[in-house]
Amino acid sequence: MLRCTLHIKHFVCPVSAHPAAASAKNDKSSAAPALSDVLGAVAVAVSEVHAGRSLSEALEHVPAVLRPATQDICFHVMRSQGWAQAVRTRLVQRKPPSKELDALLLTALSLLADGAQGAEAGPRYAPHTVVNQAVRAASADRRMAPAKGMVNAVLRRFLRERDEVQADLPDEARWNFPRWWIARMQRAYPDTWQSLLQEANRQPPMTLRVNRRRIARTDLLARFESAGIEACALGESGVLMAQPLPVARIPGFQEGWWSVQDLGAQMAAPLLGVRDGMRVLDACAAPGGKTAHMLELADVRMTALDADAGRLARVGQNLDRLGLMSPRVDLRAADAADPDAWWDGEPYDAILADVPCTASGIVRRHPDIRWLRRREDVARTAALQQRIVDALWRTLVPGGQLLYATCSIFPEEGEVQAQSFAARHAEAVRLEAPGQLLPLPGQGQSRVLHDGFFYALFAKSR
Repeated sequence: MLRCTLHIKHFVCPVSAHPAAASAKNDKSSAAPALSDVLGAVAVAVSEVHAGRSLSEALEHVPAVLRPATQDICFHVMRSQGWAQAVRTRLVQRKPPSKELDALLLTALSLLADGAQGAEAGPRYAPHTVVNQAVRAASADRRMAPAKGMVNAVLRRFLRERDEVQADLPDEARWNFPRWWIARMQRAYPDTWQSLLQEANRQPPMTLRVNRRRIARTDLLARFESAGIEACALGESGVLMAQPLPVARIPGFQEGWWSVQDLGAQMAAPLLGVRDGMRVLDACAAPGGKTAHMLELADVRMTALDADAGRLARVGQNLDRLGLMSPRVDLRAADAADPDAWWDGEPYDAILADVPCTASGIVRRHPDIRWLRRREDVARTAALQQRIVDALWRTLVPGGQLLYATCSIFPEEGEVQAQSFAARHAEAVRLEAPGQLLPLPGQGQSRVLHDGFFYALFAKSR
């Protein structure tokens, strides 16, 4: 079994982390689908991201047999898209005749690159295989079939003129992020912006949170060892997997022994310090990981709130699986910024305000985020965050605590927001909390073990 030791600033563990998206590679129960079929599915999914849809939503429509390989390649394309777009622009003088064809070219170019600058190398295929299978993928789709010759010509030209085509590419190609995002990171983190962008293109580890109401962590690790799964203890309730695996292959998922949750996200519930008998509000609760963690730590009266009824249903499903659903848990579909629509007037002892944000801190896990966000989204989400926390503050009992949390590394959604809140509310006393967690290696770490988060804790003095 792996031996792990973790303090947030010090970690030693000989773990080779692989992408969660590639975890299905470890499942040999079925034959691999044809690469051309996968490339066709990737092209459709990537084109939907270009149209503004999240990659998670796009992948829902991919046939199950193709989904693991499609997701693996999609993640690689998202992490190298800036480079691929710049190269495609130099190779194709006119706009590709369809969005699917454009996405297929970007996909094939990403696979032909030996690790685009700023991104880890992705799935490896022989160059002639990529070209031939991309042409087959185009031939099989009526939207792309008329341009299959173009696909062949563009990709073969890249292989012939690789060095010339890649010379003096723009910053978007070097870092694989939009220009506005790069500039914002340079301003916010002048000493570490390069490392932050590089780390965002690496593949994150898989971390679990043990449900201590169902099983002790030592017992869970012993069961993993018996099943031939390498893992080690991490933090207060965490388990770091040596390699990501599909949840169905890890013992105890259906039994509710554990949940998948990033180490940084696992800090929220202990920070709020919930205790037995408290009345607790988890605003913006979906998909329910932090809700469940608080219920695992204490017997509380929990209100889990989310504006999206569909996502709120997932909270209930997760709590059922973990054995945490009870009459003391109230799921409410409502807008957190409008307490008059959902609050019964009884104040809460503790509030978790895990507010909507740009999600700039979890780009490793969701590489499409950088291409979906726009410059103006930062100000828009910051304004929404302000409305939510101001509304929630009046539902907190004097002496109670509110934890403001985001999975962002943009200061406008973190420290700037916390200072602004304190200035608006004289009765808000800021308590000790981590502040900005940056996804960078700490002392003794070879890899980053947590995503980017911000935490600010406030007590209500009167």
